[in-house]
Amino acid sequence: MARSGGSAHPEANDATPLTARVFAQLCDGRFHSGEQLAQALGVSRSAIWKSAGTLRELGATLHAVRNRGYRLASASDPLDAAKIRERLAAEVRDHVRSVEATWSTASTNSVLLGRANPPSGTSEVFLTEYQTAGRGRRGRAWLASPGGAICLSLSWTFREVPRDLGALSLVIGVCALRALRELGVAGAGLKWPNDLLLGERKLGGVLIELRAESAGPACVVIGIGVNMALGATLLQRIAETGMAATDLKSAGLAEPSRNSVAAGLVTFAGERSGYGQMIEINHGNGLATRYCHNEQLMVKQGDMVRKGQDVSLMGSTGHSTGPHLHFEVLKNGTQVDPLRFIGEDR
Repeated sequence: MARSGGSAHPEANDATPLTARVFAQLCDGRFHSGEQLAQALGVSRSAIWKSAGTLRELGATLHAVRNRGYRLASASDPLDAAKIRERLAAEVRDHVRSVEATWSTASTNSVLLGRANPPSGTSEVFLTEYQTAGRGRRGRAWLASPGGAICLSLSWTFREVPRDLGALSLVIGVCALRALRELGVAGAGLKWPNDLLLGERKLGGVLIELRAESAGPACVVIGIGVNMALGATLLQRIAETGMAATDLKSAGLAEPSRNSVAAGLVTFAGERSGYGQMIEINHGNGLATRYCHNEQLMVKQGDMVRKGQDVSLMGSTGHSTGPHLHFEVLKNGTQVDPLRFIGEDR
């Protein structure tokens, strides 16, 4: 297991299972001979052969060609806690207590549910390459192969159970969509309450679980799964359960970095928590404005907003030191200086 700030590459830790270390060597998508792998990892070629078989059993699409060696069908960077953390937006990073990535666990949600609540106003993030008992909604199994998906959970503590907690799944779904669109995934949609779709096929999902005390704090664990490159065999296995699935590779996203996708998912989920009641207005041509920490919103998603219209009442929701308006301007998803957009008729 690797905490944020330490190495998360499996080959860097001799205690890591050999299968994980072989996987890390093959993540570049190139051919590696059994002899090369055996020398690099200090084991026998027979041990490499057994680990390759294990990877196939776990659902990885692994090619083996005589006189060339082994290669994964899709290049996939190993999950790296330190890289994920450094790619978080700065305002989110300050509220993320830890980021951890491990080779295998039963369920990322279960790991965080088994821990003490993080301090209020902070979150813990846990990812894994492979889940042995991944869960979807209504107890359904969540299938994902090593390197083929993002399996991520994030915990957050509320001082008390929010009255509108039932809407959190929808909010997180919208955040996940926004993160994917920032990465260039067009056409993704959300099916209430927790499915991320591309066309009519499932691209990912959200699972939210709550641990709360009577009249006390509540810890919410948000599980997010996104299919990156599952491979034809696993997609067929999922289809046999009655569900049509797809992945980002099928969507045309060329060799997406899983560390970047994971950072984007954490950023968007945490960002909305930090901003409290927020309005974002799309002005077209890649330009958007945000009005944050509001006490009350006076417009809803889909409304047409005109110049001079009142859209909210100033407040102190989210991570705020007192009543004020936090104003941002974004161009193509990047923050820019808002002063140049504030005219004389303000």
